[in-house]
Amino acid sequence: MNSLETVIAAIHYIETHLSSEKIDMDIVAAAVHYSKYHLHRIFVDTVGLSIHEYAQRRQLTEAAKLLVFSNKPILDIALLAGYDTQQAFSSIFKAMYKQSPRQFRKNEVFYPLQLEFNFADQRTALGNIRKGCAREIRFVNEPDIPSWMELVHLAVDGFPHLAEEEHLAVLRRYIAQKSALMLTEGTIAIGGMMINYETGSIDFLAIHPLFRKMNISRDFLAVAVKELLRDREVSITTFREGDKADTGHRKTLKELGFAEAALLTEFGYPTQKMVFSREDSNGDRTAKQ
Repeated sequence: MNSLETVIAAIHYIETHLSSEKIDMDIVAAAVHYSKYHLHRIFVDTVGLSIHEYAQRRQLTEAAKLLVFSNKPILDIALLAGYDTQQAFSSIFKAMYKQSPRQFRKNEVFYPLQLEFNFADQRTALGNIRKGCAREIRFVNEPDIPSWMELVHLAVDGFPHLAEEEHLAVLRRYIAQKSALMLTEGTIAIGGMMINYETGSIDFLAIHPLFRKMNISRDFLAVAVKELLRDREVSITTFREGDKADTGHRKTLKELGFAEAALLTEFGYPTQKMVFSREDSNGDRTAKQ
């Protein structure tokens, strides 16, 4: 069994046991018949999260769904999410969602913290990817929408309060304005970006989890800075420092050359504006029709 197949098997086990028991490394490793030390290494190396982090985020997402769409008592939801007490559940839920479970239920607005990393359906296409080949960033067209939305599902961890229907409506507007771009490998969208020509902001930047180590974010940024937003300050918003819900997006932006700016609140969620220093831009890719 290769690394990707092992990770797919581990994810399948986690997904089928989200509400039946506590999930830890020992249990998952035994289920997929793999050394827990090696499983930890390949899981983190492949998807950028530990098994504990992935399982916790998935269980909290399912708990959030139950808070909005069911009448189950919060204690029962806490137990289903793997917590022994309502207090322990409430503490981690608030750290991740910035609302107590009770307030989240009262607001009646569900959004996912983490959706399933469904690599199984992409197995064949991923196996055909040519490592190191030249890739072209291009504008998004209407037929690209299904692939784009698959990317959104895999990268939702970077976007607090992302509502799928609203995002789809915004995407269609950006497509019409020639301000949505994507990078594909075969049938898979491995990166996507939406920019606002008026404000100079990057309103969406997502990279497929399996490709986050390949400098694709830098390629998109180079296009934005050199081709599309030449005379504008380039900005983006992300998690605030210390936010437990951040899976590494803030760090990535700082490594790209973004610096902290104003603290913001978007959709009731605390974020921070980041501004790019053009002196750090060294890419030369262009977007193609």
